[in-house]
Order: sequence, then structure tokens, then C-alpha cells
Amino acid sequence: MADWLERNVPRILLAPSFLIVLIFVYGFIAWTAWVSMTRSRLLPKYEIEGFIQYDRLFAAPRWDTAMNNLFIFGALFIVVSMMLGLLLAILLDQKIRIEGTLRTIYLYPMALSMIVTGTAWKWIMNPGLGIEAVVRGWGFESFVFDWVIDPDMAIYAIVVAAVWQASGFVMALFLAGLRSVDDEIIKAARVDGIPTWRIYSAIVIPSMAPVFLSAFIVLAHLAIKSFDLVIALTGGGPGYATDLPATYMYAMAFSRGDIGQAASSAMIMMAVVFAIVVPYLYSELRVKRG
Repeated sequence: MADWLERNVPRILLAPSFLIVLIFVYGFIAWTAWVSMTRSRLLPKYEIEGFIQYDRLFAAPRWDTAMNNLFIFGALFIVVSMMLGLLLAILLDQKIRIEGTLRTIYLYPMALSMIVTGTAWKWIMNPGLGIEAVVRGWGFESFVFDWVIDPDMAIYAIVVAAVWQASGFVMALFLAGLRSVDDEIIKAARVDGIPTWRIYSAIVIPSMAPVFLSAFIVLAHLAIKSFDLVIALTGGGPGYATDLPATYMYAMAFSRGDIGQAASSAMIMMAVVFAIVVPYLYSELRVKRG
């Protein structure tokens, strides 16, 4: 008995955590998938009815808006965050004197919660309190910056706030990648008279492909599950102009009392995440086995 306990102590210690994850993560995923195939409304039903909820979902104009917003938000958020993060990382890679101070300033937004970020930018973009009011106070009475209340521009206000928070994190990833490049290669290129911009564009940046892929995966995941930033900044409005799949799912589940629609939208979100993460994991495992 003592020998058996000694051999199985790790399994015994991990068993409760494994069981909790199995039930409250994968169990609820399975439950959500089941409910998405029923006619559930306010209360769940368990008779399988096929893909009726998905048919309703794809026919809903609000879901179309949410998916279009996700495409716009995700594309701009990922591209701008990566470009800005790369530029900041290259700046700090020049080993400037105040690198520590700048790195702290750039990373600080990532320490804030999305709720705090959304609330702060809601004040900044409020036409009566923020940038518009300040600039008009300087005498520019025709200046307008009302993105947060403009249905056509509100999604871009969310992009600005999200980029502000995430670009410092991307900078840290890229800076670590830049510092991992062999200095001898860079020194040899400088001896050959290659300009600095050419060294980065032709030697350093191409060698950081795995870092770019990791940053893309992280940012895409953040974009797909974005909820609290939208709720704090625009509340999904004006109307539902800034709805994203996560806010749509929340509205269906807790405001509209439509569990079936919430479950089907959750499964679509999970499918999008899998479509991004699974190929990445497959490529990583294949490289390690090779």
C-alpha cells in the first residue's frame, strides 16, 4: 500500500484539479454544444432539433453586425498593435539611456483591466468632457471628435483603446525577440556598411517569425473574446453598432433570455478560436517532433 501511494502521489494530488476542469470547463462546453442544437429559449430544453439555432443566428442582422465588427476590430487591432509594438521595440533596442523608464511607461496599460481602460477612454472620447471639449476650449469651435457616439465610427474608438492597452505587451514580446538575435550577425552587417534600417528589414525582423506568430495568436484571441472593453466604452452601442460576438452572446443569454442563441453564438466563437489556435499548435508540435 505504501509503495502504491508513493507511486501515485502526483496523480492523487492532480486528480481534484483535473476533475474540476473536466466538469466545469469541458463539461460545460459539451452542455453548451448540446443546448445549441435544441429549441431552448428562457429555459434550456434537451430535445435535439438539429441546426435550427444556427439558422436563426446566421439570419439575424445583429449577428451579421457583430461578425463584421469583429473582422474590422480584429484586423485593425492586430495589425496596428503589431506595427506599433515593433516600432517601440526597435526604438528600445537602440539601448537608449532611459530605456527602463520608457519600457515601464509602455507596459503600464497592460497592467490595467479592460474595464478601467474602457472607462478611461470613454471619458477621453466624451464630446462634452474629453478631447473635443478641450480642443474647443482652445478656440477651435468647429473641431469634432465624437467617435464614441457615432454609429459609423464607434468601432474605431474601441480599436484605439484596445491598441493603447495591448501595444506595450506586443513591444515586450518583440523586444525579447530582438535581444535574442545574434549580435555577431548585426556587427558583421554594420562592418559591411549595411544601413540600420536594412539590417532590421532584411536580417533581424525575418528571423523573428515565431515571435510574430505568437503575437498574432495572442492578439487574435484577445480580439475574439473582447467583451469588457466594449461594455465599458460603448455598451455595444450606439444601438448595437459596436456589438461583437461576445457582447451578442451576453445579450442573448442575460438580456433577451434566449439561451439557444447564446449557446450557438458561443460555439461559433469557439470554432473561430480553434481555427486559429489548432494549426498553430499542430505546427509547434510538428517542429518539436522533427
